[in-house]
Amino acid sequence: MIDSHVHVWTDNTKQYPRVSGPDFSPPTFTPEIFFSHAKPAGVGRAVLIQMSFYEYDNSYMLDSMRAHPDAFSGIGIVDSSAAQPDAAMRTLAKAGVRGFRIQPGNSPGTWLDQPGMQAMWKCGGQDQLAMCPLLNPDALESVDRMCVKYPDTPVVIDHLARIGVDGQIRDADIRLLSGLAKHKHVSVKVSAFYALGRKQAPYRDLAPFIRRVFEDFGPRRLMWGSDSPFQVQGGHTYAASLALIQSGLPFLSSEDRAWILEKTAESLFFAPRGR
Repeated sequence: MIDSHVHVWTDNTKQYPRVSGPDFSPPTFTPEIFFSHAKPAGVGRAVLIQMSFYEYDNSYMLDSMRAHPDAFSGIGIVDSSAAQPDAAMRTLAKAGVRGFRIQPGNSPGTWLDQPGMQAMWKCGGQDQLAMCPLLNPDALESVDRMCVKYPDTPVVIDHLARIGVDGQIRDADIRLLSGLAKHKHVSVKVSAFYALGRKQAPYRDLAPFIRRVFEDFGPRRLMWGSDSPFQVQGGHTYAASLALIQSGLPFLSSEDRAWILEKTAESLFFAPRGR
């Protein structure tokens, strides 16, 4: 199985300095610590997500990928306001990075209008590098517009668009997310259960929401992710996140689970990349 959303970092801040920003717990979460949670559960591969406090220095993620070449793919971060962010994307792609995290900040309606974002989305379509937005539902309409403009660009929405992060799973928000299903290259991470809805294992309150997304996108455009290490703190466990997909959603067939737990992420982040 493949975990499509894992952050790793080290307490070796001399070799891997952090930019200013909030401290995260635990103080270190190395690949080896991740494997101690994942491998007993049957998860052998993961997509690493560049940690925010490293900002545009993707070194630790890249070094982790090089140390475990068969286990990891990566989603990096580049500066969309810098000159030629598309060139930075292509440089990272040569090191195995297959997607790029983007966020709306305080401008959910206009965040994708800047020239650098346009260059990134164009590059994504040309080189089949995924745009991976971490956003709330209020930014989904802007993603919809970009999908119309750049229909060949792969898009992977993080954490079910964070619907339910405030405890409320609103029908209007689900409709916005499901509206992206008309774009054939949009996929969704079914992930970060600890942060959504009631925020309590076994997370069964999320089942009706997940079923609606499943019915609109289908299993081949959904992928499970833990969002470790955040999933393995505060009384939450790695096994509980995985169990929701494995046994907590009876509407899924065994083939559906195979796609959500492995094949979708494999096709986007591990398969040979064509032009």
